[in-house]
Amino acid sequence: MNRSEDFFNHIKEGNTNKGDYITLGSAMLDGETIKDAYVNVPLKTMNRHGLIAGATGTGKTKTLQVLAENLSEKGVPVILMDIKGDLSGLAQPSSGHEKIDERHEKIGLPFNPKSFPVEVLTLSEQDGVRLRATVSEFGPVLISRILDLSETQSGVVAVIFKYCDDNKLPLLDLKDFKKVLQYATQEGKKEFTEAYGRISTASTGAILRKIVELEQQGAALFFGETSFEVDDLLRVDDNGRGYINIIRLTDIQDRPKLFSTFMLSLLAEIYSTFPEQGDSGRPELIMFIDEAHLIFNEASKALLNQIESIVKLIRSKGVGLYFVTQNPTDVPENVLGQLGLKVQHALRAFTAKDRKAIKLTAQNYPDTEYYDTADVLTSLGIGEALVSALNEKGKPTPLAATMMRAPMSRMDILTESELGSLLSKSKLVRKYNQEIDRESAYELLNKKIDVAEAEEAKEKARKEKEALKKAETKQRTRRASTRQNPIIKVLSSPTVIRSVLGILTKMLK
Repeated sequence: MNRSEDFFNHIKEGNTNKGDYITLGSAMLDGETIKDAYVNVPLKTMNRHGLIAGATGTGKTKTLQVLAENLSEKGVPVILMDIKGDLSGLAQPSSGHEKIDERHEKIGLPFNPKSFPVEVLTLSEQDGVRLRATVSEFGPVLISRILDLSETQSGVVAVIFKYCDDNKLPLLDLKDFKKVLQYATQEGKKEFTEAYGRISTASTGAILRKIVELEQQGAALFFGETSFEVDDLLRVDDNGRGYINIIRLTDIQDRPKLFSTFMLSLLAEIYSTFPEQGDSGRPELIMFIDEAHLIFNEASKALLNQIESIVKLIRSKGVGLYFVTQNPTDVPENVLGQLGLKVQHALRAFTAKDRKAIKLTAQNYPDTEYYDTADVLTSLGIGEALVSALNEKGKPTPLAATMMRAPMSRMDILTESELGSLLSKSKLVRKYNQEIDRESAYELLNKKIDVAEAEEAKEKARKEKEALKKAETKQRTRRASTRQNPIIKVLSSPTVIRSVLGILTKMLK
């Protein structure tokens, strides 16, 4: 048996394929594609999370597209974070190309152009299904972590939420939250102090500044109603294909705080809402987070800890998270250690730091007698990748340099008219794109303040009226008292007055 045949058997044995699976492509050895040596990923283990990494232009986005297509075909809904704006083409079939035909001939797979059921969502004013959540849904712990608050400030936030619960004040948007914070140290200071203890103006001031910082990144559009229901991410079409939910994020690359806030709220809501799935044999939902460094680079330590906890726990809900980034070192080690599938496209070694990073990356993959992993990482072509997955028993499959299959859908964006047509047919647009600003904490507290001010003015007027009445009474009493004095009575009598005037007249003569 020659080296190629031995390698072919090695790959086949590693991919037992007892259950449902996704074929990524065919294995390569010594730069040549081994036809029909398919590299498969069991559907059963896709909730074990994953990483798609590689230098710019090496094919990460197309790999993401291939995985999303195949998951959809298997009836698994998908969420894609579209930061570069190049994934909407999933809604249209590929136009094909001779290069694609050549690639699939080498792999040993037929190429069938297809479109897929797509829903376009947005966090901002871009066209799409509006994603929103209320402040109350976040809760005091999550809000405190997002704002990176101190322990004392987090305690104030907890008191604010407790006050709103006790007084039935809905916390829907950021203006509600700010209003209650201001009320706690101004108009409602006495009320808060009596019920919950004194709240420092320094603490509320610091929290307000953090909220303003979040608002400057566009968070005011995100907080509010109608809240998005995560169950709407689990839809399948009439043919049993899972919907691919594309979240348009092209205009928030410079607003990482908002991105982190949205990601954490979405993961927390999914974790708290979805039932425990156990070992079902297939994932419930797969989420791809493109440009993952945007989450981790700007996240506070508390936020990172929260993300790490959710990554560890959410797979029991049947949810898989896939981080897409240029270098594996963009992902914290505690998260990286939780990732079962790794698709590593080429890395470039331009500097000593790059070469060191490549050596470290190579150590994350299983040892193999067929490759010098560090060398292969720098020699992979476009649309080629090192792949390591978990088999049905949770063991790593053989490491394989892989020629990746091409996407079946369009490798380009939708035109404006195509996007408009897609959105016009969307049931979710009609459900979520009506903005609601119902009576909440902001309006109710303003009413309460207005009533209090009216009562205060009324009380002030009453007191002024009473004081005036008292003064008038006092004056009448004084006059009455003067009239009743016998000496004054005699001196002011007509007889005495005439006598005094008579004396004065004689003196003047």
